[in-house]
Amino acid sequence: MKIPCAVIGLGRIGSLLESDPLREKPCTHAGAIVDNPHCQLVGGYDIDSERRARFSETWKVPTEFPSAEAMLDTLHPQILHIATHPDSHAYYVELAARKNVKVAVCEKPLADSPSHAKRIVQLHRGGKIKVLTNHERRYSADYLYARKQIRDNTFGRLLSLYGRLYFGRTTSLATQMLHDGTHLVDIIAFLVGSPLRKPTVVGTLHRKKGTAFIHTISAKGGIPICIEVGAERDHLVFELVLSFTEGRIEIGNGVYREYDSRESPYYKGYRSLLPQEAPSFQQTGYFRNMMADAVACALDPERNPVSSAVDGAMALRFIFSLGL
Repeated sequence: MKIPCAVIGLGRIGSLLESDPLREKPCTHAGAIVDNPHCQLVGGYDIDSERRARFSETWKVPTEFPSAEAMLDTLHPQILHIATHPDSHAYYVELAARKNVKVAVCEKPLADSPSHAKRIVQLHRGGKIKVLTNHERRYSADYLYARKQIRDNTFGRLLSLYGRLYFGRTTSLATQMLHDGTHLVDIIAFLVGSPLRKPTVVGTLHRKKGTAFIHTISAKGGIPICIEVGAERDHLVFELVLSFTEGRIEIGNGVYREYDSRESPYYKGYRSLLPQEAPSFQQTGYFRNMMADAVACALDPERNPVSSAVDGAMALRFIFSLGL
């Protein structure tokens, strides 16, 4: 018997982006459910009637319920995907727990405030419901490979890390950090194996122009980290540069490169970083692997998600410590 799954919030990440011809599929919550052989999409809910109608037409499931609670009472999903605005996440996780949903998959950011994030974490830790935060890069093959390279000391010891985020020409730096910086902060913590602490900001995040820099270190090992966030660019950038004693890794949206230290072809008696052959990640499986984790959590009450509510709250705690 397949696991019944439902979606609350039928917008872009809930469903609409699945029609983007350039994105790796699946790339939405509905798409990931339908893609998984152990799951059945049984319905969805949104306060927007047009989105309900479009979702129903696309996925051939019911959406015309008077409320999210009515949908849960009617369909009894075991996995609930919450792809609404962050200020409603805590409410819907609490509702799901009352309705005996086994797993809630919360879109990032986990919540809109530390207090709401705390409520979600308490439910997750209490065992009534497992909460998975959709920081999907934790499930992406390229980032998992980079993490293995770090742990295997392929290029020696990791000495520093630089992150760059440009997500909107006129989007404030604070908004970028809250909505996409949560991905950046989380994946950095995942790669270095510990939370980030003691941040200082150079510049101001409360503007829609220019660039700001966030300096921080990993709680474990004290690895220095710099995050650059900027507006006014007409392009999107999400990338990391990892510097090792004997090499470098560059990873980001559509990018994975490795460089190793060799005798320099440019300067006698020196060594240079030269590109080496690296894997090509045409398919990263980021949404597919996230869904597989949600299924595993539904089947095993003792399992903790790869990207849990605790991880999501940790990223938010760091971001709110910046004074947002």
